[in-house]
Amino acid sequence: MKHFLSFLKSKVFLLQLGLALVATILICYLLLQWLKGSTNHGEFVEVPDFSKMSVMEMRKAVEDAGLRYQVLDSSNYNPEYPRFSILEQDPPAGNKVKANRKIYFTVNPSGYKKVTVPDIIQVTQRNASSMLRAVGLDVQRVTYIDELGRDMVYRLRHKGKYIKPGDKLPKTSKIELICGNGTVPEKARVQADSQ
Repeated sequence: MKHFLSFLKSKVFLLQLGLALVATILICYLLLQWLKGSTNHGEFVEVPDFSKMSVMEMRKAVEDAGLRYQVLDSSNYNPEYPRFSILEQDPPAGNKVKANRKIYFTVNPSGYKKVTVPDIIQVTQRNASSMLRAVGLDVQRVTYIDELGRDMVYRLRHKGKYIKPGDKLPKTSKIELICGNGTVPEKARVQADSQ
């Protein structure tokens, strides 16, 4: 035990301890410098604003900025943006990111998704309007014909063409409801009088 304590106080041990400490500090310093250089420490790229750019324009801008990208699907069409343009980006424009960072994009589809026309034949105009709004369609106008059921839907028209329940139309399409006005049709009246 005496020898061990005297060794700890010897110049050889203290010299070895000092060299080990200097080597450790030097290795740590060199490692930090290497990490700083290899991870671009302190070097940031400002994320450009890609909104309303086409996908082709976005690709070029991403490459010019030294970034990467991934396009995410979009299910909601926004009529205020051009078709196939950038709706959203993550991270947002103006953020500082490292070079080669991946930016995620949501793209505007080519149009509204199609919805199925509900079965609103022989349904009141008021209920039919609610059912159409529920699936994303609108009532453009109501036309009345001579039919006994007042405000009862008898036919549907879209852009001048007759449609039927189950047909597919783009969301937000305008539909014309053809409803009864509560009077007996002339043809039925003539048949009733002849009997």
